[in-house]
Amino acid sequence: MTRVLVVDDDRTTRHVLRRVLTSAGFHATAAKDGMEALKAIRAHRFDLLLLDVWMPRMNGLDLLAQLRRRKTRPRVIVMTSDDAPETLLKAVREQAYQYVHKPVHPAALLRTIRDVLAATAPLPIDVISARPEWVELVVPCTREAAERIQHVMARLDADLAPDLRDSIAYAFRELLLNAIEWGGKLDPSRKVRISCLRAKRMLLYRIADPGPGFNIAELPHAAIGHEPSEPIAHMPIREAKGIRPGGFGLLMVRANVDELLYNEKRNEVVFVKYLDKKVPEK
Repeated sequence: MTRVLVVDDDRTTRHVLRRVLTSAGFHATAAKDGMEALKAIRAHRFDLLLLDVWMPRMNGLDLLAQLRRRKTRPRVIVMTSDDAPETLLKAVREQAYQYVHKPVHPAALLRTIRDVLAATAPLPIDVISARPEWVELVVPCTREAAERIQHVMARLDADLAPDLRDSIAYAFRELLLNAIEWGGKLDPSRKVRISCLRAKRMLLYRIADPGPGFNIAELPHAAIGHEPSEPIAHMPIREAKGIRPGGFGLLMVRANVDELLYNEKRNEVVFVKYLDKKVPEK
């Protein structure tokens, strides 16, 4: 039976989550802070931790740091209502597997738990800079890492208007997947470098992949490789090559951002989104 340790200083939360987990077939234990959790982990094997961040004696981030020193460790889902970028990025730096926002809906939490337990062992995401105005990450070239980092970056933009947030998320997702799939060839040993710079009146994202770059003229299977007057000319080419329908990604990215710039090799891309008003200072 899968063993889960719930670590939270709120008694009601511990009680509710234990009941939800037990009803779902898990063996659930609870701890009220990091010190109590560390003691439990030393005494028993756990497959997963549901970990709150801010607790007395030892908080969740400090517990994560302690766990990194162990040869074997449970997978960790961080639960927090703290939207501060520094908090989330510290959890990433300490190799938390997934991050959920409180209050957590039981059904959504169970889905996340099952996904985390079913996934292959996560590769580390390196946090180079964790300042709110300058986030820089190095990510392995896997779809799993891409999904994890998309969730993180979406939380960093949570204070923006929904339409602005959605356009940024779309552009980031398309460019990141292109970098990982085409530049990194889905090779976990290769890395993509991501930067997000946040100024008062703009957001700037930079994604650099380890590939040789590309030439738009050599993309006949994508809409961007054809004249604007022929928006679906690529579709028969995709069908002939056996590629799934689509090919509008880069074209849609251009429509969702204000500036889209490539370096000479086209293995690094920058996109800029200008803001109508100042970003609230953290």
